[in-house]
Amino acid sequence: MKLIGVTGGVGSGKSEILRYIKEHYNCRVLLSDDAARWLEMPGHALYDQLVPLLSQYLGGGAPLLQPDGAIVWKEMAARIFRNPDLLQKVNALVHPAVGRYIREQIEREKARGEIDYFFLEAALLIECGYRDVVDEMWYIYCDPVVRRQRLKVSRGYSDEKIDRIMSSQLSDEEFRRSCDIIIDNSGDLKKTYAQIDAALG
Repeated sequence: MKLIGVTGGVGSGKSEILRYIKEHYNCRVLLSDDAARWLEMPGHALYDQLVPLLSQYLGGGAPLLQPDGAIVWKEMAARIFRNPDLLQKVNALVHPAVGRYIREQIEREKARGEIDYFFLEAALLIECGYRDVVDEMWYIYCDPVVRRQRLKVSRGYSDEKIDRIMSSQLSDEEFRRSCDIIIDNSGDLKKTYAQIDAALG
């Protein structure tokens, strides 16, 4: 089983690339954001730590919890956005827990021996030290102008929000320096798929 990390800036199209890979290859795809959400659900590792922490901070005025006890993600994001110190505290809980979960899943798949590839996607793979964990790191590149357009259309982001997110992420040069394979996802998807097939061929 080959372990491949997939990273890139916001709006680069990582989700579409991973959808194609999942459909065409014998693999497992694990998204770090999905792992975090799962761990934050009632009864899971992070829930009992996050709820008391988030309850100490003001947010967007909406309830923090749904009727079934699940965290309202939009309200959680609002509280983190309003309170920079809360972001640090949440990250200090979430990143180690997600890291442990990811490593457990990798070991489980290795033991089962049923897949050819394990794809791990996260915006912060490089920053969180996964360069030394994966066999290969992929950088999904996309022209910044295209990324902006995608984010405006698909997520309704403003230029201000896009600027803020992009400025908080690694530069193109830093991504390229840390990755083994570069997939250019700026144009036609058929060209992107061909690059993927070549990288896995």
